[in-house]
Amino acid sequence: MTWLPIGASLMSSNVGSGLFIGMAGSGAAGGLAVGGFEWNASWVLVALGWIFVPVYIASGVVTMPEYLKKRFGGQRIRIYMSVLSLILYIFIKISTDIYSGALFIQVSLGWNIYLSTIILLAVTAIYTVIGGLKAVIYTDTLQTVIMVVGAFVLMFISFEKIGWYPGLEQKYMEAIPKIIIPNTTCHLPRADAFHMFRDPITGDLPWPGLIFGLTVLSTWVWCTDQIIVQRSLSAKNLSHAKGGSVIGGYLKILPMFFVVLPGMISRALYPDEIGCVHPKECLKYCGNEVSCSNTAYPKLVITLLPVGLKGLMIAVIMAALMSSLTSIFNSASTIFTLDIWLRVRRNAKEQELMIVGRVFIVILVVLSILWIPIIQAASSGLFDYVQSVSSYLSPPVTAVFILAIFVKRVNEPGAFWGLVIGLGLGLIRMVMDFIYTAPSCGQEETRPSVLMHVHYLYFAIILFALTAIITIAISLCTPAIPEDDLARMTWWTRNSTICNEYLDNNVKDIAEILTTTSVVEREPAPTHSFWKKFYFWFCGISINPEIKLSDEEQNKLQQKLTSIEEIPFWRFICDINAVILLAINVFLWAYFS
Repeated sequence: MTWLPIGASLMSSNVGSGLFIGMAGSGAAGGLAVGGFEWNASWVLVALGWIFVPVYIASGVVTMPEYLKKRFGGQRIRIYMSVLSLILYIFIKISTDIYSGALFIQVSLGWNIYLSTIILLAVTAIYTVIGGLKAVIYTDTLQTVIMVVGAFVLMFISFEKIGWYPGLEQKYMEAIPKIIIPNTTCHLPRADAFHMFRDPITGDLPWPGLIFGLTVLSTWVWCTDQIIVQRSLSAKNLSHAKGGSVIGGYLKILPMFFVVLPGMISRALYPDEIGCVHPKECLKYCGNEVSCSNTAYPKLVITLLPVGLKGLMIAVIMAALMSSLTSIFNSASTIFTLDIWLRVRRNAKEQELMIVGRVFIVILVVLSILWIPIIQAASSGLFDYVQSVSSYLSPPVTAVFILAIFVKRVNEPGAFWGLVIGLGLGLIRMVMDFIYTAPSCGQEETRPSVLMHVHYLYFAIILFALTAIITIAISLCTPAIPEDDLARMTWWTRNSTICNEYLDNNVKDIAEILTTTSVVEREPAPTHSFWKKFYFWFCGISINPEIKLSDEEQNKLQQKLTSIEEIPFWRFICDINAVILLAINVFLWAYFS
């Protein structure tokens, strides 16, 4: 793939319907600061293209669990990472996207929520199953255009309605619902609603957490998650991967303006419906006693837009939902088949792997739908739910990947026990969060001190540091990995020319699966009935005989798959654009701080 579709796919894979619904809702409830979750991504995307991807390409990996397996040896880390990734997909990706997409359809069209969900999932699954990664990336590119154009149309209409930015500043601070809960202040807009950096102790998104804790979460999302990294690994070469990161970084600046600010406008225009705090009022407006902030974006669509544009925005949200789900489906089936199923059935043929991957997608969707009621009951809002669960489960993964790339002394026992202990601590905090939920407006605070006073972004920093300390300590107490086994596996050895036996064997395996042309004479293709050809086509199975590569072809393909060489001119162009992107990003942080 080339840089443009990679960058568009990076954007649309991350910007699902959950972002439109959840981030706009958080903007309506708390103001600008939630936009920092998007702006932080620009920095980490540059790290993806310039630090992480060169190591992944040099090591010749296909999945992220595979990288840890090759870096440390053994199978238990690879299995652990595969299972954890799939669990995270269910808890914070698929279920939230399905719920938010269905919520939007229910609010805007009045359709039955379950019928809408089934139709969306069916269409999404079909073109993911038939087309594979290339179809997903090209579709993501088209849907990114639809998303950006449609979202900007709604943004300009909303700003004109509110009186542009000065009007928003005035009317948002006056957006108080008529029916309030006496002796409380939760109906009042936050005094710091128009500031990115908030008090480190009392702020809803304290600035140290927004900078450092969020970077821990963003590094997991953008640099170690199969969904995102798979797009960069599809690049023609390293320069195209870097170009995709820069395009993705520019695109991630935009949601602040076409998602967060419209969410704030929605509260300013409809303070009773979006800003409600009384349980009976919220139940009347949106069917949820806790809050109606999640309906901020759909409310704008159905009230401000004429019929034609309303249809465009419905297409925008559906595009966001489908592009995000296709990315997750494709990556989840890749992880399950290559990292788990092949460990169970080592001699599984291509046909079996293709069928298993598709069946697994169906199972994944069912589990995610069953988890939706838990999300619906989350008192903190959809976006906060996603970020808090990420803070409890992802920091150990971030720590181990960073140590794997930069610290050669870290070994398998240290990495494995760091992951296990870190996950245990994170699960304890997550379970406590579900048991001791945040009080609604007017309710007494009964949560333990560790929940009240340690923000989830602070917890991410603590968990990251603890995992790193445990990993390094255990590694120093156990034998080091031989230097030759680290060839092309770390930042310091990415250009190594030392032969790595695992790398050679792995690339040969990939070559046998992926190659479609060969100088070796192939046998005539057998004839099949129409129904059998349709079955093969639907399952993505080649009807041509398996092609074996010669030793010379295998060596050439190995060099191509693991090359991180760049043409100096294009490397310079990528570097300059990365600097410009980061300069714009720093200016925006400073301007809205």
